[in-house]
Amino acid sequence: MSDVSQRQRGDLSGHPDEREMRDRYSRVLGQRDVVLFDGPLFLAGLYAAISPWIVHFNGTHPEVAVNNLITGIAVALLALGFGRAPERMYGMSHAIIAIGVWLIVSPWISGQGADAGVIVNNIIIGAIICALGLACAATALAARRSVHREMSS
Repeated sequence: MSDVSQRQRGDLSGHPDEREMRDRYSRVLGQRDVVLFDGPLFLAGLYAAISPWIVHFNGTHPEVAVNNLITGIAVALLALGFGRAPERMYGMSHAIIAIGVWLIVSPWISGQGADAGVIVNNIIIGAIICALGLACAATALAARRSVHREMSS
């Protein structure tokens, strides 16, 4: 067994598991590419959840308020999942897109006679969540392609 205790910090040359450790390190770093989107996605979900109280439609349209609260919490939890375990959450990026689309159309479906403020609020926040979901899905697709390319070569 080789003596690895006398090496300088950060120097892996000559270590018996050098190749495996470098491969593992690059795999882990390659899976963190969705980190650019989890923070803004969390904030968008948080805003969607509290928007009925910010825009003041929680009393006039309680059904839309409950809908925004639930979908906002769902988006925020998915964003936390992306930040915590991105390799497990790649498949859920398409769900973010669906939630964003639902937020856009929900004032007409769940809220009878929603006013312009509610509609504009949900269209804007739904579009932001859709765009971030599309970015997460594109990043996941690119990561999968690079993994398949590495495995085939």
